Amino acid sequence: MDVQVSALGAICALVIAIILILKKVAPAYGMIAGALIGGLIGGVNIADTVTLMIEGAQGIIPAVLRILAAGILAGVLIESGAAAVIAETIVKKLGETKALLALALATLILTTVGVFVDVAVITVAPIALAIAKRTGMSKPAILLAMIGGGKAGNLMSPNPNAIAASDAFNIPLTSVMAAGIIPAVFGVAVTYLIAKRLVKKGTMVEAEEIDTVDASSLPLFLTAIIAPIVTIVLLALRPLFGLNIDPMVALPAGGIVGAIVMKKGKQLNTYAISGLGKMSGVAIMLLGTGTLAGIIANSQLKDVIIQGLSAIGLPAYVLAPVSGIFMSAATASTTAGTAVASQVFGSTILELGVSALAGAAMVHAGATVLDHLPHGSFFHATGGSVNMKIKERLKLIPYESLIGLIMAIVSTLIFGVLKLYG
Repeated sequence: MDVQVSALGAICALVIAIILILKKVAPAYGMIAGALIGGLIGGVNIADTVTLMIEGAQGIIPAVLRILAAGILAGVLIESGAAAVIAETIVKKLGETKALLALALATLILTTVGVFVDVAVITVAPIALAIAKRTGMSKPAILLAMIGGGKAGNLMSPNPNAIAASDAFNIPLTSVMAAGIIPAVFGVAVTYLIAKRLVKKGTMVEAEEIDTVDASSLPLFLTAIIAPIVTIVLLALRPLFGLNIDPMVALPAGGIVGAIVMKKGKQLNTYAISGLGKMSGVAIMLLGTGTLAGIIANSQLKDVIIQGLSAIGLPAYVLAPVSGIFMSAATASTTAGTAVASQVFGSTILELGVSALAGAAMVHAGATVLDHLPHGSFFHATGGSVNMKIKERLKLIPYESLIGLIMAIVSTLIFGVLKLYG
């Protein structure tokens, strides 16, 4: 469709979407409204604006289908107690002397195996609160440890953000996951160093905030890890043996096998319904981001950003992480930020000579830098997990941004400057 929205219209679309989301409008509706108004401000008539929005949403549908399928795995891990068992086992093995590292690694592993980053933090939070009370650590320290670990794990997970990047750049999901490993290591290291400095700063945990968990109905660790292992093995068949098992098959298959091994096959449908409920919100939000992507992709904003990067002397490949950062700030979501940046800037990044894997990796890493801003649900869900007040939660934003920025810089060094995986 040969219609172009002005750069002003695209910026207005983003600003309006942010304002509406801050006003507690559902993110999907906020982005749809922003896209519509932005298109009209950008000089496109209403019929063509709607067409651009629909085309943008159509481009996101493959990722949406895979995300809905992933609900089975997520439901099994969370509702069966497998996620809690995995987290608690990691913390126990490392011990309370390395509690912050243990909390970071527990959240990292949960997100790596397919649990949403905010759900992973909520899952680990009761363990963190109990440890913090016993060892005298502050809420900011334990929350930052969990958030940093979650961000790192998100870079190498089969979660919706990675699915969106792999779909947009047409590369295997496992390639996107593997590309996040080295940046994630740096992310965890920085998280641990910062969290240690916050141990005695901020609010401390009160005794009444600690919940006791009934462990009698929880699965054994060895059975709890079967679901993620099966999923990762199925996904790895493509790069290892050329056997393409789509994530839409591999993710639910892992969940089904895991439920059976844990002897919870009768509850599988209940787990699947719960998982679908968790994923449906993301899927609907992504359709909203698709409409926004349709407007921005057909605007002059890309050219303005590229010209800006050139004017300050930055190389072309920096567009990949910058677009991820920019869109994660606009949407306050790793998933939406990755999806919009990949859809809007993906073709341009490839035309600049950046490989598909490098582009996906840098966009994905960039989307972790500002995905925690207050107009997104992650900010509030993570703060609520440790009963933290908003004023104190706001003070963690610079540290979270630094963790994401370090991972984005490392990814850019690997895939942009050094071009190790072209």
